[in-house]
Amino acid sequence: MLKINVQDEVSRLRAVILGTAKSNGPTPKATDCYDPKSKLHVLAGTYPKEADMVTEMEAVAAVFKKYDVTVYRPKVLENYNQIFSRDIAFCIDDKIIKANILPDREKEYEAIGHVLAQINPENIIELPEECHVEGGDVMPWGDYIFVGTYSGADYPDYITARTNTDAVIALQELFPEKVVKSFELRKDNAQPKENALHLDCCFQPLGQGKAILHKNGFLVDTEYNWLVDFFGKENIFEITKDEMYNMNSNVFSISEDVVISEANFTRLNTWLRANGFTVEEVSYAEIAKQEGLLRCSTMPLIRD
Repeated sequence: MLKINVQDEVSRLRAVILGTAKSNGPTPKATDCYDPKSKLHVLAGTYPKEADMVTEMEAVAAVFKKYDVTVYRPKVLENYNQIFSRDIAFCIDDKIIKANILPDREKEYEAIGHVLAQINPENIIELPEECHVEGGDVMPWGDYIFVGTYSGADYPDYITARTNTDAVIALQELFPEKVVKSFELRKDNAQPKENALHLDCCFQPLGQGKAILHKNGFLVDTEYNWLVDFFGKENIFEITKDEMYNMNSNVFSISEDVVISEANFTRLNTWLRANGFTVEEVSYAEIAKQEGLLRCSTMPLIRD
């Protein structure tokens, strides 16, 4: 049996689900894209090719192997995008919570059935239908669960609004001993540089008390300031609008002091190394064109 254990974003990783880019399917139509960034690349003719994305993901798998992490992959579905495993479920403590995702992505969840079969069914949680939530918006952090949300009345108009208030309430009920702290995110269906698709697109806690932040991703200044106070200004790496667009906050921690990051994130990677982190650089620029990066394509199952 797999004993799920995820208390935070940075404890030593032991087991993870890494998505797959195999049989990714043809370039989607612009009208079918879930986010403005993918749409931009479809229209520009620069949408990523499957072979390039497979190569990028295998490089991450190799880093996990180097650090002796058990890696599970989804069953490959034909002509189907299964890169972003964080969208379909997420773990908190000893529970795995199924994300209530867009209905046409249900097959992605079924494709990790071989992993779910190893988990005690009592620890597999499905939230009520009205709770919309995706793993990119949910970050366990010790006594806290940080959740990105959007509660505007125009929520249904935003395909980029992924986690709603009902889900925030449901998580608080599931984990009454934790503080569920929600953050209103800036949503924009058309302008990728003004859109925080998930919380991990504008915020990422790191080991050693550090964090990556992008102020414009937050709709409410006081909520952004709460995070600045929580981590301390001197511990925060503030990213620019372009860096947010390129997904600089979407790195992934293997441990308190080891971070997988994109090779092009020069400013961030220099800062990480200056602050004592080991940075495992990989190329992930093609996958980034779909408004997702390293955290989005990984779903931790066990951290020490």
